Amino acid sequence: MTTRNPLATATVIALAMAGTSVHAQELDDTSINYVGSWSSLSLYQNFERPFWQEHVPEASGGQISTEVTTFDQMGLGGGEVFRLMARNVLEVGSTVADYAVEDAPELEGLDMPMIAPDVETARKVAEAYRPVLADAFRQRYKGAQLLAVVPYPSQMVFCNAEIDGLQDLKGKKVRASGRTTAEFLQALGAEGITLNFSEVPGALQRGVIDCAVTGSLSGYSSGWHEVSTHLYPLPVGGWDHVVTAMNGKKWNSLSEQTRQWLMAEIKENYEDPVWASAVEETREGIACLTGNGDCSRGEPGDMVLVKATDNDFSEASRHLEETLLPNWAQRVDQKWVDRWNETIGAVTGLEASK
Repeated sequence: MTTRNPLATATVIALAMAGTSVHAQELDDTSINYVGSWSSLSLYQNFERPFWQEHVPEASGGQISTEVTTFDQMGLGGGEVFRLMARNVLEVGSTVADYAVEDAPELEGLDMPMIAPDVETARKVAEAYRPVLADAFRQRYKGAQLLAVVPYPSQMVFCNAEIDGLQDLKGKKVRASGRTTAEFLQALGAEGITLNFSEVPGALQRGVIDCAVTGSLSGYSSGWHEVSTHLYPLPVGGWDHVVTAMNGKKWNSLSEQTRQWLMAEIKENYEDPVWASAVEETREGIACLTGNGDCSRGEPGDMVLVKATDNDFSEASRHLEETLLPNWAQRVDQKWVDRWNETIGAVTGLEASK
């Protein structure tokens, strides 16, 4: 039976009622240093940087100043962001959830291949799992506060080899976007390769790998269409959610009014717009990569768009249930499995078990 924490419920209600009604003069006079995700991609350029660099100072009436950069501009790997945040080196950080699963395997439960075949389901899953993520961050990262969960566009397969469907990935070397994606590829008979995002174009061009997984628009922005020929649009890598959190020391230093204001601003002016854009960015990414449809981002590519079949969906779902969920359940304590079933399981009809 699921029990509810009255204090947590009251806090959620208070946040919802507070909205942006907190006046600027009631906010703390403070500064926030923010370290964002990949600097070259649309998420940072169109959403993260404008929100933290411009919106927060302006909306707070100058009460909150910010310093903004990204982990790649700092020369960091994405997996280091939350570790440094927990050590109070960073105040607020964003990175792909899959980059942090070695430290916090509970994060893997948020996004697995084929759990959410469309963005509507992806958001329901993320909202359902949010309290679990929040508890995981507090426990794993010394009281850190979860601030946001947003998606990249659908994570699909780019191949510099001819493929006609999911079955053609068998025997190929494929750069995976995370551990569960690598396990999914292994189940298909492919070889899941771990490779830094920025190294992928060169590896595709040299034949070190045959295929790679990333978001449609992310792949276009990074020139993957110039070194690959076939695009398979099934969300083999899920949605590669980017999670934002604040270290516990900084969060505890803020007044309740400032916390409520910041959470409301993040939801209304960062999370909601990113989720709303996910469908269009996925669509435009495919158009820009293949030349089929309007591309406002630049010169379109001419990749071959491979259609996913009903059999592909069935096979992907089978591997999710038979391999990915049981493997993940073995990596976490039973309490996290139970909470997954109560949240994401309730949304999707799936069940995880050890």
